[in-house]
Amino acid sequence: MNNKIHRPDLGDRLAFLRAFLRSPRQVGSVVPSSRFLERRLVSLSAVAQARTIVELGPGTGGTTRAILRAMSQHARLLCIEIDPALHGLLRRINDPRLIAHLGSAENLPEILSLHGLPAPDVVISGIPFTTIDRTVARRILDGLSAVLHYGGYFVAYQLRDRVAQLCGPPLELTSVELELLNVPPMRVFRWQKNGVRADRESAAAARR
Repeated sequence: MNNKIHRPDLGDRLAFLRAFLRSPRQVGSVVPSSRFLERRLVSLSAVAQARTIVELGPGTGGTTRAILRAMSQHARLLCIEIDPALHGLLRRINDPRLIAHLGSAENLPEILSLHGLPAPDVVISGIPFTTIDRTVARRILDGLSAVLHYGGYFVAYQLRDRVAQLCGPPLELTSVELELLNVPPMRVFRWQKNGVRADRESAAAARR
């Protein structure tokens, strides 16, 4: 594996700012996530144990790099970015485990199929559900809820709690944390997908 991963620099931050100015409802912040928020996301989502990981709205790729550092060498990370300039930054990350896809998170089931990926164990989202259209937000959440592996995690970092109002079964909210060392401070929500299949899989694992 080539570990020479491009590090974020001033140019990346300016690109993020330009993306915000172009589409503030889609980007939702003027600066990328802090390293403290990145660490919290990695910890809450348990990416080290995941086989297939999806990141929605990765921006300049700071969280993407944190995920890559923590995940298994045999895992895959699919990043879906709707902004072409930010997608271009993601493509500079030189890691064979990463798939950088230009498109909308509304099409997550189709994008997974396009790249031949199984149900994700983890979905991490930086999409600002507070500002995007409610119908679009509902489609994104319905899609990820349908494809997420039973027992898998959905983790979203948000300025406000609108995403919690939109999420429902089979996603169960298991924790809400506040990361103050970020600009702006972020709420970090974690859901787990529950269901009969998860119970069966846990029982089968216990017997092995």
